[in-house]
Amino acid sequence: VLILEEVGEKKGGTSNWGCRWELRMNLQNKPTNELLFVGFNQDYGCFACGTDTSFRIYNCDPFKETHLKDFNKGGIGYVEMLFRCNILALVGGGAYPRFPPYKVMIWDDHQNRCIGELSFRSEVKAVKLRRDRVVVVLEHKIYVYNFADLKLVDHIETIKNPKGLCALCPYASNTVLVCPGLQKGHVRVELYDMKKTTIIPAHETSLACFALNHDGTRLATASEKGTLIRTFDTATGNALQELRRGADRAEIYSICFNPTTDWLAVSSDHGTIHIFKLAEKKNGSGPPTITAPDEKKSISNGKNTLEKSKEQSDQSKTNPKSSFSFMKSILPKYFSSEWSFAHYKIPDTRTIVAFGSEPNSIIVVSSNGSFYKAVFDPEKPGSECKMKSHNKFIKTAEEET
Repeated sequence: VLILEEVGEKKGGTSNWGCRWELRMNLQNKPTNELLFVGFNQDYGCFACGTDTSFRIYNCDPFKETHLKDFNKGGIGYVEMLFRCNILALVGGGAYPRFPPYKVMIWDDHQNRCIGELSFRSEVKAVKLRRDRVVVVLEHKIYVYNFADLKLVDHIETIKNPKGLCALCPYASNTVLVCPGLQKGHVRVELYDMKKTTIIPAHETSLACFALNHDGTRLATASEKGTLIRTFDTATGNALQELRRGADRAEIYSICFNPTTDWLAVSSDHGTIHIFKLAEKKNGSGPPTITAPDEKKSISNGKNTLEKSKEQSDQSKTNPKSSFSFMKSILPKYFSSEWSFAHYKIPDTRTIVAFGSEPNSIIVVSSNGSFYKAVFDPEKPGSECKMKSHNKFIKTAEEET
């Protein structure tokens, strides 16, 4: 039986068990320093790093190192936290792996040792955790295990998945897993509570990145082309919104919903973080109201005036569009695209982005060992974020001197 206890920094003396979404960055193929891996935990309250000799955990707000486990020898290529509890999943990596890269080691930080392991015939690409499940991603398969006894409960075949793309909802009342399908550009959504599988033909080209929102009801996807981000309803598979990152091809590094699914952040190899305003969820309307004929005109005029005023106000707080968008019926789709609401330019390195605990804030971790915090104005479409802080958590030999 695995006993989970909360560890690390707690803001305001209370536990931060909110359910948001995970972001990971495997740096083993493009090392620039001792970093092999960087990834946020499920609520973005902290992030973990795997290095040539250790794994480390950092608190995001306030920023500080909260834990360091130095193995002296042996690299850690993947670190998966479970919120802030003492149980982690580790996979060896780098030139001299601490553990075999085809094994998932369940690490108990209170006991300072491995308390379980899962072995495979090929390299582990990713691991996802929730309180009742362990999900292991291989290049062509995904295995789902019961957390308490590590017994296999499901396995899924996928198209070639070298990036280990997978998303798992940790929200207790919604068991949702998302992975690539068996066809290029297709996403498979497993709704375990509903015993339902949905296949979404999200893109024509191969998938590059995807993410779930905090309760597993919304999915955002990007293809290897990297120009468009699409959002979907996970229960129905229906497309909800199409967002344009840019016109030029780009590699999408990360996608993230904010906790209330009002905003979406995207990072890419172009060195710009894009923040998009998401469309409001539409609720069903009530029964129709019967109005007397002589009242219809005056009520209609008042309603039109109010709706027009509201529409103008709402448009000033939505994603910018081309000035030619009114001609969308005759011009190419590009001219009716929704562009980012706000953006943040950082040095051209690999990054992952998430939303901070402060309202309208983002946090960014880069492969060069930098941590950024910035804020955006929700009243000013097209504006640039303002940096609030910058910390360096991994330093090169030159920076140390």
